[in-house]
Amino acid sequence: MKAGTENRTVEVPKNKPELIKAIDVLKTERNAVILAHYYQDNDIQDIADFVGDSLELSRKAEKTNADVIVFSGVHFMAETAKILNPEKTVLIPDLDAGCNLADDCNSDDFAKFRAKYPNHYVVSYINCSAEVKAQSNLICTSSNAVDLIRKIPENIQLIFAPDQNLGRWVQNQSGRKLTLWPGSCQVHENFSEEALLKLIMEYPKAEVLAHPECQQNLLDLADFIGSTSKLLARSDESSADSFIVLTEPGILHQMKKKQPSKKFLEVPGIDGCSCNACPYMRLNTLEKIYLSLLNMKPEIIIDEKIRNKAIAPIKLMLKMSK
Repeated sequence: MKAGTENRTVEVPKNKPELIKAIDVLKTERNAVILAHYYQDNDIQDIADFVGDSLELSRKAEKTNADVIVFSGVHFMAETAKILNPEKTVLIPDLDAGCNLADDCNSDDFAKFRAKYPNHYVVSYINCSAEVKAQSNLICTSSNAVDLIRKIPENIQLIFAPDQNLGRWVQNQSGRKLTLWPGSCQVHENFSEEALLKLIMEYPKAEVLAHPECQQNLLDLADFIGSTSKLLARSDESSADSFIVLTEPGILHQMKKKQPSKKFLEVPGIDGCSCNACPYMRLNTLEKIYLSLLNMKPEIIIDEKIRNKAIAPIKLMLKMSK
């Protein structure tokens, strides 16, 4: 049974094994599950009950029998879990773990944008707020966006938000014209083309893997483009023994676990620093997971009217993705 939500004044274990053991004890006590995105720190990925991309995590959130979901990712991901599980307690280790892509697509501004295209069907990338999801007809992820767009009748005009880089790639892959909201992910916008070209020259046999949120000039240099889960699968299945990876470096942990003999290279940012870790994703820590389970907060709360509107396009995505 889920324990109460009282605060406890307890010293956080300083030793990592003791901290992990304490998290496990609280998980059992709370009947909790820990979901973690591929972009989390290695330690969090290793203690999570499930690690995945946005689509995989949405499916796990929908099907879990746990009373408590600790979502170690960013805010919009935890919101999606709450939308799908209104009866469950959904916690996020750090409430400030947001997303510039979601934050830059304000619900009021998005409503004005939609009003300019009144006859358009709205497809929104899952990287958006609950309020924007509530204004959408269909939600997608980078894993399924192309397939979902192709399933929409060709006579229907489409809005795609909030990532314009992903939208352009989906447009090219699907052959459908999309009206794009002008947003982008700060992590995927920050890769240096010059640094990438230097790595390609240094490792000419390396396969370049890129997330479709990257800018087109970088995608043009990639050997394979796909979501985090598809990049992971590619690195596992490819005969190449080295890879240059254009996405948040958290995914390299899973790549190395699957193929420890292969070499995986990060691409530095525009400022020359190899530090393209998402600053929001990395706000979560083992200590914060422990405290969230201990005190049962920060908790994700969503207005029920918004939730009722937002759940339909998410459910439609899950149905169309089967």
